Amino acid sequence: MPPSLVSALAVLAAYLLGSISFALVASRLFGLADPRSYGSKNPGATNVLRSGHKGAAIFTLIGDVAKGWLAVFLASHYAPQYGLPDYTVGLVALGVFFGHVYPVFLGFKGGKGVATAAGVLLAINLWLGLATLGTWLCVALTSRYSSLAALMAAAAAPVFAILAWGKDGIVLAIGIISMTLIGKHWPNLQRLMAGSEPQIGGKKQTPASDTTPVKTAKPVKPTRSKSPR
Repeated sequence: MPPSLVSALAVLAAYLLGSISFALVASRLFGLADPRSYGSKNPGATNVLRSGHKGAAIFTLIGDVAKGWLAVFLASHYAPQYGLPDYTVGLVALGVFFGHVYPVFLGFKGGKGVATAAGVLLAINLWLGLATLGTWLCVALTSRYSSLAALMAAAAAPVFAILAWGKDGIVLAIGIISMTLIGKHWPNLQRLMAGSEPQIGGKKQTPASDTTPVKTAKPVKPTRSKSPR
């Protein structure tokens, strides 16, 4: 089989792996509502956390990180053995990431890709991944905004990669992932500026119609009619 065809199949497999939504898997396992029906309506770990079930959120986070890591790790390990082109690892990284963001199993409407991108970076280079995760963690702990942390980490990742390798094909793939992350978080940035962005751990707001108490009519006391004397 030609190496270019093997590379194409590897990218396709990575895309299908990325299309598995662990947010939906976790919600069904733990008996929760579809994460696309509450909060930010995003099938990701942060929104699952808004359900109040930390176990489901952790399961989602681990699953999304693991699929990004696994796809790139396998490509990095087997590409040299099978003589695959140098660009294979970068394309696999893009495939698994865009599989999460535009999953074929969910009508191409998926998550924002932060956790999957973290898994990709950890597989490309451990220190690159840890530096990017450290950026996310520092911003998240100080601001309590997951979206702001994701924006800052996405902006930092290509810088870390350029400092490590200079101009390289894998750096280009990281840049595309970062630009996509920033674009997916543009509505969050607008809400941050408006002061309406939910913080980490915040639960979905209940509509006012559900919380407004229903007023009941007071019973009317019967009045006695005076009889004429």
